[in-house]
Amino acid sequence: MAFSTLVFPFVFLPVSLILYFVLPKQLKNTALVVCSLVFFAWGTPEYLVLMVLDIAFHYFAGRELALQKARGRSGRFVLVSSVLVNLLLLGFFKYYGFLVDNLNALLGTALRARELPMPIGVSFFTFSLLSYLFDVYRDRAPAARNVLDFSLYVTFFPKLVSGPIVQYAEMEPQLRDHPVTREGFGSGARLFLIGLAKKVLLANTLGTTFYALSALPMTQLSTLSAWLGAVCYALMLYFDFSGYSDMAIGLGKMLGFDFNKNFDYPYISTSVSEFWRRWHISLGSWFRDYIYIPLGGNRVSTLKHIRNILVVWALTGLWHGASWNFVLWGVYYGLFLLLEKFVLQKYLKKIPSWLCTVYTMLVVMIGWVFFSQTDFGALGHYLGTMFGIGASGFIDKTALYYLKTGFILLLISILMCRPAPYQYFKRLVRRRPVAAVIINLILFALSIAYMVYNSY
Repeated sequence: MAFSTLVFPFVFLPVSLILYFVLPKQLKNTALVVCSLVFFAWGTPEYLVLMVLDIAFHYFAGRELALQKARGRSGRFVLVSSVLVNLLLLGFFKYYGFLVDNLNALLGTALRARELPMPIGVSFFTFSLLSYLFDVYRDRAPAARNVLDFSLYVTFFPKLVSGPIVQYAEMEPQLRDHPVTREGFGSGARLFLIGLAKKVLLANTLGTTFYALSALPMTQLSTLSAWLGAVCYALMLYFDFSGYSDMAIGLGKMLGFDFNKNFDYPYISTSVSEFWRRWHISLGSWFRDYIYIPLGGNRVSTLKHIRNILVVWALTGLWHGASWNFVLWGVYYGLFLLLEKFVLQKYLKKIPSWLCTVYTMLVVMIGWVFFSQTDFGALGHYLGTMFGIGASGFIDKTALYYLKTGFILLLISILMCRPAPYQYFKRLVRRRPVAAVIINLILFALSIAYMVYNSY
């Protein structure tokens, strides 16, 4: 079940909120766990038992880990074996076919991988479970005593599908007591509406243009068409992902939980390093805290530091999808981060900020081409077309048509990538609350109209 489907705002969310607010305090977490399990089972009910067993396994693994440490032992065996269970499950569901395809290509075999539906949010709840194990092992948080509270951490439906990836140490203090205030509920509802509008009104509409351009044969793409497709994809991805994050964080606030922001206007960055401090912040924090720092971070020799960055970014790429283009995309960013750290940093400080933003966005746009093209032949052709190599021309009628019909949408989308509109809206909320309510209602009505139009 996605947040942007009609059943969520009109059925699932009202029922969940009513249950949460009607039931006494001691049953609120129970209601949230039940609702979260229903949310998880909506798309893949066959994996509900797997989720329950996964929760039970990690609950007892955390208890055993705490017991081992209380007895003066390291608990490393419990940690390593539990981590392996996580990686095997994630590998089976997400990377099994990828592994079989590569073995066939390498060994010339004809192994067949049976296609299985993937549990929703498997990458996200696996990283949540790993966070729990690491935080208990490193004494960042106590092992869970209440299995219901732990179940809520793992399955909490706002963050289950697309994050943010909330670390256990951050959420653990809120599990027992998360009172809802009028201000928190209101700001959460407003954030949910903004995220819904981002996803439905901007991301989905930009996606229409991108997919139309992507459907064209590569030989018919002009340079302008290729760049227009790349721009639409970059904007679509941002509004889709940041919109889901806004909705998740807003839903959390409506239920008394406070999560950190996951996107911070990444397209205004003046360096690739800054871009990754602003894009998918929770994922970057996860890899920093649980992979990069344990490897030694930057407190090692230069060669090991370079190794650490490349390892983290190769894993970051692989986390995004079971295809070599994602690994290449991760290594691409790792190399640029190294280039900035050791070569470009002193030059970026001397040139105008707008020029730094142009450089950053050029790197990011090319990076999104790596991300979007799973076939290396198509990837090379698309990149070549963007720079006039193998293009059908510089400008064609198709590019002009989509540029003309989508100009207003592109302009609005580019403006909404900057903080100024949101800051203006916050001032409007304080000064003209009635006007802010009207704007929110209009956004909600338009979003629902688009959702109805795109449904059956």
